[in-house]
Amino acid sequence: MVSNDQRRRQLAREKFLRQQQRREAARRRARMRNAVIASALAVVVAGGAVSYAAGAFDDDGKPKDVASPGPTKKPDPCEKPAGGKVKPLSFKKEPALTIDKSADYAMKLSTTCGDIGLDLAAAKAPHTVNSFNFLVNKGYLDHTKCHRLTAGGIFVLQCGDPKGTGEGGPGYSIPDENLKDKRLKGNVYPAGTVAMANQYNAEKKTGRDTGGSQFFLVYQDSQLPPDYTPFGTISDSGMKVLKKIADAGESTGQGDGAPNATVVINKATVSKS
Repeated sequence: MVSNDQRRRQLAREKFLRQQQRREAARRRARMRNAVIASALAVVVAGGAVSYAAGAFDDDGKPKDVASPGPTKKPDPCEKPAGGKVKPLSFKKEPALTIDKSADYAMKLSTTCGDIGLDLAAAKAPHTVNSFNFLVNKGYLDHTKCHRLTAGGIFVLQCGDPKGTGEGGPGYSIPDENLKDKRLKGNVYPAGTVAMANQYNAEKKTGRDTGGSQFFLVYQDSQLPPDYTPFGTISDSGMKVLKKIADAGESTGQGDGAPNATVVINKATVSKS
């Protein structure tokens, strides 16, 4: 038989559980309400910005009875690609180190938008420069697209993928190099830098030494941690070509997508001096 004292304790426990359940339900409702409000505010702010930019309000702040125009795509500033196809090349291992680390090397990207000259840092990034010397002499970069343009905090044109999807590579990987370069101050890759793309995940600290053939050309100072091998600098004339490409914008309108300009490397060459 349950005593009065046991019954009171049981009722108190049940009351406590009911209170906990009600509080948790209230918290869930509050989270959902806040999420809805935040989403609505984001839409209102974005929509308002677009509307005002498009002149959709009159002098009294009342909406005009006009449709807001969509984003305008700028004309393609580049020429048609030269005839030819990407070579489906793949290699089992990194090529033997054959470059002269004391010599000066330069890479020239003859693109549909103009020539982009790169001075390569053989002494500071020998594996990277050696890999490009090997790949370029095989015709690996010829007829490949520069598949990615970013324009928001990070300002780069990414190239070097024979697939044009961001997933291609030469079949081997090379080590990270020159990550303590003095030019990389304050987690900024300065305009005019050419550096390697890789699969490094800073949060998990995984993916070191995963560079392949993809590289990026920095056309404006970009906020990036020093995790990507800087292996050269871009010529002044090359920077003008990059500015032309950047001015044409990218396809998504969100600051990260395929460039609107048709950027194809017709021919790549590496020379030693």
